[in-house]
Amino acid sequence: MTIGDHLDALYRLPAYNFPGPDARTDDLPEPDAYAWRISGGVYDAEEEWTQAFARFCEVVDTTRVRALIVGAWEEAYDSDPSSVVEALVAARERFPALRALFVGDMVVEECEISWINQTDLTPLLVAYPDLEEFGVRGGSGLRFPALEHRALRRLTMEAGGLPAEVVRGVGASDLPALEHLDLWLGTPDYGGDSEAADLEPILSGARLPRLRHLALRNSEMQDAVAAAVASAPVVARLEVLDLSMGILTDEGAAALLAGQPLTHLKKLDLHHHYLSEALQDRIRRTIETEGVEVDLDRDDADEEQEDDGTVWRYVAVGE
Repeated sequence: MTIGDHLDALYRLPAYNFPGPDARTDDLPEPDAYAWRISGGVYDAEEEWTQAFARFCEVVDTTRVRALIVGAWEEAYDSDPSSVVEALVAARERFPALRALFVGDMVVEECEISWINQTDLTPLLVAYPDLEEFGVRGGSGLRFPALEHRALRRLTMEAGGLPAEVVRGVGASDLPALEHLDLWLGTPDYGGDSEAADLEPILSGARLPRLRHLALRNSEMQDAVAAAVASAPVVARLEVLDLSMGILTDEGAAALLAGQPLTHLKKLDLHHHYLSEALQDRIRRTIETEGVEVDLDRDDADEEQEDDGTVWRYVAVGE
């Protein structure tokens, strides 16, 4: 599966594309009514992202803007968004109401998720201490050294492969307000070199006292993740546990069922899996019958078997 659709909303606000350089800007909507998507172009860009952003700041009352979506920047397959980060940091005084920011909202026609170059994005969180939601798409070159942020409630990192350094940085960060954490761990083929042990600071929950929604998904090591989650202290306070989109087999699901009870959850999301019907029935009998919403949609998780017996399984989003 690839990313075929742009974000349609951010911070509970519908997304709105800021018009290109040749379009009218005298009939724009109210600044606080939408999540504004600002884009340049990946190929033969008519306007660079920083130019589009400067134009946005000229015609929109930025003091009322609550959510920004960073779309395509020029040659994202070859260039990181350092200039984007610098522009947003420099403009921080102009966005006192900004509460949500997403960097890298590109679809497959613009740039494959694992081709999107990223950089250290923590300067954005430092510059905007009142941000409540922060998201990024693309793991190549992404850095996230440990930091403290007291307002952030939702953190999302979408990648075909999330570097272990980033996973460890998230785990070492002090995020006392964080309620929703979504990490697409990915595969080593696309830079996802973390191990289950790297998740221990997250699974301990020590720095995440308000966490209620934990998604550790799109992982090639989903069985090991499930086994680690089975005894994780943070699980007892969760409402939603999401281990979807990865290579989850009977081994991982059995380890999950053998661990602590999950019947306190509101939802267990395991869609895109490689579970036998027998194991799915066990999950339904053990968890679903207790009132937990369980997503066991196999989705497009089809196996491929070669003549020599080798079986190939894939995460939902790779390249």
